[in-house]
Parts: sequence; C-alpha cells; structure tokens
Amino acid sequence: MSFVSPVFFLYLPAVLALYWLIPGRYRWMMLLPASLLFYAWHNVWLLGLILLTILVSYRCGLAIEDAATPRGRKLALAADAVVCLGVLFLFKYLDFTLAGVFGLARLLGFEVSFSGVHLLLPMGISFYTFQTLSYAIDVCRGTVPAERHLGYYALFVTFFPQLVAGPIERPGALLPQLKEPRKFSDADVPEGLRCLLRGYVKKVLLADYLAPFVDAAYDGAAAAGGSALAVATALFALQIYCDFSGYTDIALGCGHLMGIRLTENFRRPYAAASLRDFWRRWHISLTGWFTDYLYIPLGGSRRGLGRQCLNTLVVFAVSGLWHGANVTFLVWGLFHGVCLVGERLLLRGREVRSRAGRLVHRGATLLVVWFAWIFFRSPTMADALLIIRSIFTDFSPGAILSGLGMGGAELLGACLLVALLPLAEGLPALAGAGAVPARLGRQSRTVLLYFLLTASVLACRCLVLTGGGAAAFIYFQF
Repeated sequence: MSFVSPVFFLYLPAVLALYWLIPGRYRWMMLLPASLLFYAWHNVWLLGLILLTILVSYRCGLAIEDAATPRGRKLALAADAVVCLGVLFLFKYLDFTLAGVFGLARLLGFEVSFSGVHLLLPMGISFYTFQTLSYAIDVCRGTVPAERHLGYYALFVTFFPQLVAGPIERPGALLPQLKEPRKFSDADVPEGLRCLLRGYVKKVLLADYLAPFVDAAYDGAAAAGGSALAVATALFALQIYCDFSGYTDIALGCGHLMGIRLTENFRRPYAAASLRDFWRRWHISLTGWFTDYLYIPLGGSRRGLGRQCLNTLVVFAVSGLWHGANVTFLVWGLFHGVCLVGERLLLRGREVRSRAGRLVHRGATLLVVWFAWIFFRSPTMADALLIIRSIFTDFSPGAILSGLGMGGAELLGACLLVALLPLAEGLPALAGAGAVPARLGRQSRTVLLYFLLTASVLACRCLVLTGGGAAAFIYFQF
C-alpha cells in the first residue's frame, strides 16, 4: 500500500479509530496485523521475507543478551548480520555482483554470458534490514535490552508509517513508545494533520508534477541538449527532495496522530552552508546510522587525518551502494565522499567568517549536490557521461522547453508550484504563530486543518489523474 493510493485514505482513519478505541496494552495486537497488511497489500509473498528477518533478528537479540561471554555475543551478532545482510545481498546485489564477475571474466578472455537472475526487489528491504541490524548491535553494545516480547519487536520492525522508506528508527527511540499506553492529546491532531498536508503538497503537487519533465530530458538525453539537461537536473533535485521528504512528513503525521514521535529525517538540506552541513540535514536517520555503526567503528576521526579521510570514502561508497546496485550510485556516493574530503582538507577545521566567503561556500555546496544528482538519476554511467558532456558542450538556452517537453503553461505551472515549497515547509510556523488559524480555538483549528488536508488531497488527485495517477515514491526502490 502507498500513502498516495486511494485505499490508504480509508485505511488510515480505520487504523486510527481502532487504535484509540482499544486499551493501550492491547494496541500492538491491532497495529501489527495492520502494518503487515499495509506491507503485503500488493504482494503477499513479501511477508515471508520480512517475517524471516524479524524471527532471526529477534532470536539473535535474545542470544546476544543471554550469552555468557563476549565471544558468544559476537557470534550471535555475526549470525544475525549474515542472515539479514545475506537476504539483502540475494535480492538486491546478486545480479550486480554476478555481472561484475562475468564482466571481469570476459576481460580476461573467457567466453561467458550472463543475462541476470532478476529477483524482485522487495520494497523497503534496505530500510528494515538496517533497522534490525541497529537493534542487534545496540543489544550487543548493551545500550538497549533485548526485547522479550515478539509482538512488540515485530511491530518495531514493521510499524507501517516508516516501514517502506524510513526514517530508520533506533530501538531505544521507537520501542518504548510502542509499549507505552499513549493518551490522546488534542495537540497531536493539528500537528499530525499539518505534517500530512505538507507531505501531500510536496509529493503529489510538486514532485509528481516535476517528474514528467525530468523524465523527458533524461530519457531523451541524446537529443535534449545541455541546457535542458542542466535544468532537468535542478528540477530532479527538487523532485527527489519533495518526494522523499514528503513521504517522511506523511509518516511523521501518521505517527503524531497515534501520539508517536518518529525521527526527523530532513532539515532544509538545500539551505546547507557546507557539504558536511548538507549531510546533517539530508536523510538524517541514514547519516546517523552510518556514523554510529560504520564510521565510528572504523576509527572515525580518532586515528589521524589520513584515516579519517579513508573512513569517509568507505562510508560514502557503502552509502551509494545502499541506494542501489548500480555503478552510478557507487559513483554518486564516492563523489560526495571525495568532495567532503576535499572540503575538510581545504578548511582544516577553520570557519569561513566573511559574508562573501560563506556565500561562495554555500553556492559551491549547492553546485556539488546538483552535479552529483546526475549520477543518481542516470540509469547507466554511459548516460551520466553523455549528460555531463552535453551540459558542458551543447548549452543552448533556446532548447530548454523543447528538451523538457514543456510548454509555456507547464513552465508557468512549474514556477508557481516551486514557489509553493517555502510555503509548504512553513506550514507548522503558520499554524502555530500569529496567523489567522492561531486565533481560532483548538477545535476550530483542527477542523480547518482537516478541511485543508482533504481539499489538498482531492486537488492533488484530480491534478495527477490525467497523468495516470500519483507515482510511487522514489525511495520505494531502495
């Protein structure tokens, strides 16, 4: 099931009604099957895979805590990692790895062919795999106790708002909230509805509107022209932000309506003052995961500048591959890693103090992020190199609209909708301070927000139905 599917607008009110009608200690009995239904809506067989991951990581968590020696704890942790990462490798990286092996064999002169296994990639497998790994590692470190209740642990892994595309929750943050009998709060309803409204505006009005123009340029890169491809890359930067942060906003909104606080995953990343600042604002839960479970165990910044730079490159290479089994994602990650290392070496801990220097640094950060999106969006490295070459050698501003498949009306619509983004980002502030809604009573504000949400969803659906309906979230494929 998707947040933008019509059935979700029946599913969510039903879940919320049952959630608040059932006594607190029994809510997991409803939320767990509801979350499994959400995940298995389009493909029931995926339940077997996620249930296997849950059972293995649950049992290994108990074995880690019950082990009498450090070696026993490490063996149990290794068993969990082998199974969970093995499943991830099988479904996501097997074809990529075999293609590389057979390609190397052909370079060495062997006559071999490989057409691929082509296993269906389960939605959200990278997200819930990392969530179960963080649980096992935290139990091994002793920072959280092993969860003895299988039902609560299964709900921690499958909690439907964040199951498919995050945020990647830590056991110490989410498990206690699921187990605590939540009390209904009037303040949670307006906040939850604001998050839902902001998410739907970003996803369906902005991301889905921009997607066809980006697709037109990238799918026809050979004829689009460099100017159109440059603009398409900028539009893709907005599209992927609105798509992914829109999902997160909807997830946060669903959590608020149940009195549950999920992790903030975005903090206006394109306002970053540096690349390091960008990665503190973009996909925050994944950045924190790699910092705590890979970068620091590798030595972090404790073993000298050279080792720090190497650790950064390793983390960003793995981060790139986490996003997809393709050389383009690896290059995207390594490009960010190399630029971060360069930024660190140039600054050496110094702050940019002058206003002009800060503006230049901020502009350079946006340029690096914009350029890197070319690799992320391109299906192959050949396409990425073609696009880069076109941007630098075939930049003809007159061909922008034709290369994007855009007319004058579409251009005006895109400009108006992009101008909506700051307003969408500012919804919480508008509703919480000084504006007209703030002068209304709490119940009136809730009714007004619900009306705005309903009207927005209906408008979004009407807008995109002519194009075949709302598109799936981009990060579903990861």
